[in-house]
Amino acid sequence: MIAKAFAPGHISGFFEPVYNQDLSRTGSRGAGINITFGSVSEVSAENSTTQEIDIYVNNRKSNAPVIRLAIKYLIGDSPVKVVIKTKYEIPVGQGFGMSAGGALSATYALAKIFGISSNDAIRASHFAEVQLKTGLGDVIASSFGGIEIRKSAGLPPWGVIEHIPGKGDLVICVVGKKLNTKKILEDTNKIAKIIDYGKFCTKKILQKPSFENLFTLSQAFTKNTNLADEKVLSAINTASKFGLASMCMLGNSIFAMGKTNELCNALSSFGKIFVCSVDEFGARVIDD
Repeated sequence: MIAKAFAPGHISGFFEPVYNQDLSRTGSRGAGINITFGSVSEVSAENSTTQEIDIYVNNRKSNAPVIRLAIKYLIGDSPVKVVIKTKYEIPVGQGFGMSAGGALSATYALAKIFGISSNDAIRASHFAEVQLKTGLGDVIASSFGGIEIRKSAGLPPWGVIEHIPGKGDLVICVVGKKLNTKKILEDTNKIAKIIDYGKFCTKKILQKPSFENLFTLSQAFTKNTNLADEKVLSAINTASKFGLASMCMLGNSIFAMGKTNELCNALSSFGKIFVCSVDEFGARVIDD
């Protein structure tokens, strides 16, 4: 049996980490945007005498710990041979939610093969993401799509998401080297600031839920948490002349919206440019 699924990339504008002994209640509050670039996984599965999981990422055999753990959460110790071929459409480690997208697209496809619910696929991917500290809310956001406010952390019924209406083109620019999310999430000094400003920004976006406010608050979060280096700040300032811009959490990259052509030209000297739009549908199985 073969199945294929897609999970949109997800850009967090700001976030407040929420930890709980129960992984279902662990995650983040905050706001972000799902994008039309993401992760596609083609999965095949067959019965076997032992369990075997082979993963290929962008055509290379990979250990892919987040995908592997998510699959283990989904199938337990079932004796099956699973082959996963995942393609990332944009770079990993740049705040585009690719590790979450890889896990989610793989579990969605495997759930389709085994007749397991998409909720179980989401749970398995969420558990893997938060346990390995590669992200805190990307799986939930990517499964829903659109522009979202994560009002409370974790999986439903604890996790609650509200949508902000809006669509349009986004320009994203990879400015520097990838960031180690786990390292940042384990830095107690950084986390204290992130929690403080994340809480403040989430409160403010709920009072005025709009696309513009998301960018404004994201920029305030970026500057107050000192997560951006000089090059990222310079790219944000340059992009702000042609629209709204901020840093992707957590990556040395920025996202912007406004005059698309001018933004592309202005940001081309900073790094690789991608133009995409808001993904309104969330993770889904693809029928060829």
